[in-house]
Amino acid sequence: MDEAGLQDAAILLMSLGEEEAAEVFKHLTPKEVQRLGETIAKMKVISRERVDEVLVRFNDDAADQSMLVSDTDEYVKSVLRKALGEDKANLLIDRILQGSDVTGIESLKWMDGSSVAELLRNEHPQIVAAILVHLDFEQCSQVLKCFTERQRNEVLIRIATLDGIQPTALKDLNEVLSKVLAGGDRLRKATLGGAKTAAEIINMLGSSVESSVLDYIRQNDGDLAQKIMDNMFTFDDLMKVDDRGIQSLLKEVQSESLVIALKGAQPELRERIFANMSGRAAATLREDLESRGPVRLSEVEAEQKEMLKIVRRLADEGQIVLGGSGDDGFV
Repeated sequence: MDEAGLQDAAILLMSLGEEEAAEVFKHLTPKEVQRLGETIAKMKVISRERVDEVLVRFNDDAADQSMLVSDTDEYVKSVLRKALGEDKANLLIDRILQGSDVTGIESLKWMDGSSVAELLRNEHPQIVAAILVHLDFEQCSQVLKCFTERQRNEVLIRIATLDGIQPTALKDLNEVLSKVLAGGDRLRKATLGGAKTAAEIINMLGSSVESSVLDYIRQNDGDLAQKIMDNMFTFDDLMKVDDRGIQSLLKEVQSESLVIALKGAQPELRERIFANMSGRAAATLREDLESRGPVRLSEVEAEQKEMLKIVRRLADEGQIVLGGSGDDGFV
């Protein structure tokens, strides 16, 4: 949801009142609650006209709603398989439709990384891996950063070699996390984990940790390390994106974020970015980079990670074709 959509949703919730808004929040994901909460907190004054506009549009949209299909699960499966093909669709379908079967893990998504790490610290790496693949990549990376290097490496190598979770393994998770999964014998194997999942998580860990993890995996299984690296996309890999993709990315990135991200970029990548901007915009960006003083490496990596999130979203939307971070210093 874009910023305008978030503001509209925030206005609608505030118009409903506390009790009704609370009921709506119960059906949202942790990230949705956080984003909406932050938006509401920022909205100090709202014009009567804006409130009326949102309420009228909501009323019109609600009046137009009807039950379009009788079996939404089957509809989702059919549409995704036609759009993405059998293999990609099945992976996504597992994530979408398994939601009701992993309600216990949902509670972890509301916890900060250090709390989840403390909960899992003494569990077997295979159990930890099976749990972490249910979390989003960013939260998962936060958890792993709280582990020792050895434990982190052991968990990641298991995530990378995980090709699914059997019903019996899900029952083990129930014992570890008080009813982590519901459904028991009805559960089918979930296609979670694998080299791509490990790559996504490693991308979030930072450059120094990334190198350590890959070195460890390479020592144990060179082929697996290569598979993970093939699925990783770093900031320098923007050089592999075509001009059209770079231009799509630049439309989504704020100029301030771009300046900070490029402070840590190779000269060749900077020139590539300049070449895909108008002459005036490129000149302004050059001036901003030259006039900007030292920036902490942690800030640079944070902005680069945000840009990579945009890259992955644009890649999922077909706007970008993908070709193929550590200590707090200054750059």
